[in-house]
Amino acid sequence: MSAADGLAQAIAGGCTRLPPLDEAGFAAIADRWADCRVLMLGEASHGTAEFYQARAAITRRMIERHGVRIVAVEADWPDAAVLDRHVRGLPPRGNAERPFQRFPRWMWRNAPVAGLVDWMRDWNRDRAPEDQAGFHGLDMYNLSASIGAVLDYLDNTDPEAAVVARRRYGCLEPWTGQPAAYGRLAGSGYHGCEQAVVQQCRELLARALEGRDQLDAAQNARLVASAERYYRVMYRGGAEAWNLRDSHMADTLDHLLQAGGAGSKAVVWAHNSHIGDARRTEMGSRLGEHNLGQLARERWGAGVVLVGFGTHCGTVTAASDWNGKAQVMTVLPSQPDSFERLCHDSGISCFLLDFRNGGELAARLSQPFPQRFIGVIYRPENERVSHYMQAHAGQQYDGWIWFDRTQALVGGGNPGQQDDLPDTWPFGL
Repeated sequence: MSAADGLAQAIAGGCTRLPPLDEAGFAAIADRWADCRVLMLGEASHGTAEFYQARAAITRRMIERHGVRIVAVEADWPDAAVLDRHVRGLPPRGNAERPFQRFPRWMWRNAPVAGLVDWMRDWNRDRAPEDQAGFHGLDMYNLSASIGAVLDYLDNTDPEAAVVARRRYGCLEPWTGQPAAYGRLAGSGYHGCEQAVVQQCRELLARALEGRDQLDAAQNARLVASAERYYRVMYRGGAEAWNLRDSHMADTLDHLLQAGGAGSKAVVWAHNSHIGDARRTEMGSRLGEHNLGQLARERWGAGVVLVGFGTHCGTVTAASDWNGKAQVMTVLPSQPDSFERLCHDSGISCFLLDFRNGGELAARLSQPFPQRFIGVIYRPENERVSHYMQAHAGQQYDGWIWFDRTQALVGGGNPGQQDDLPDTWPFGL
């Protein structure tokens, strides 16, 4: 028996077999994480149905039984704020843009997310505002919508301050539709917007953060300042832009927990590359990158649980290039020497590995193996170079959920096609 065969057998003997996703017992795996403050649920791709369905089931369980009131996802704050108003039973803002209209729409305009959002709205009904579960975005790409949200708040609360803010944000306006262009100019020495945007953020944060409108406006101000720095550094290359983005997500999560008070608890949805501890991968050891999972462990220690998700083969919704058309693509079988191949060779189609208590299996899986990461872009023709990196799974994660064969994430349309949900989602207007 080879070492790989022995390790695959050890996975089979050490895992917890999971029932099918559509059975009520699947969500019960969340009970083992009942006491954690932050539960991070990953995904090996941004376009796999089982990952979304599993995270939705676990999230519902954590809200119902274990006191979670914060659902924070790898999505833009302003878009998620539209859904947050919906789940709280609040009317949509009159000038709010329809959420999640930009690439990659399928990440959040899909049936599992729609189902979770509707469930959260029903669950929140008749609950006091402080006991409602909220839906929040951690990411920072939507610069234009965030500027608009800050100005809208100031228009309604302090018109004079709104005039000043418009003047300060005016230098960014030419770039809000094409922020990469600002990045190219900034890379040539254009730094004029930074001081004005940061000053606006400081002044807004100086206001008392009482109530959800203030929290929303303050976070949008933070986002504008972070996004300005992000687009300024993105063309320098290296780890700076990645680190800024993940630091922003960690800071946003921190602000949400602080706003929720002592005892507040969160479930986070993000890609494995964000929630798996970067120090246990090539991201940290070779590229000098940190990530959300690492920063969370550093801030909240044992109160954080990081759970990765993986698959061997199937289909995935992805694009060939950024801003390209969504396609249902075939996921190649995992590489023979990879962590995923060990999981496949275990012969168990769906299972959980729990690494929190250490033990021999966690130690053996703490040696480096190639691990697959598919984002919104998938290029199977050069998969080994584009989508694998060395990682120590037994230390990178606290848990690992495995689905041997998976299907592409689709919207509300025909099976096998990438059809978005209606533009009126989630309000059904």
